[in-house]
Amino acid sequence: MRIRLDGTHAEITYSMFRLREIFTVTSVSRAFPDRARPRTYRVFVDIIPREIKNAR
Repeated sequence: MRIRLDGTHAEITYSMFRLREIFTVTSVSRAFPDRARPRTYRVFVDIIPREIKNAR
């Protein structure tokens, strides 16, 4: 699945931290400047679900 993250560097960094807790991140694009809002960026992230281990 491909996800687009929009925000400041801090917001994108926090979002990436949270995504990596739940999913396996397979690729991350470079940060593209957002033309409409200064000091904001967009990043494209490819993720896959993590395998669920048997809970006993």
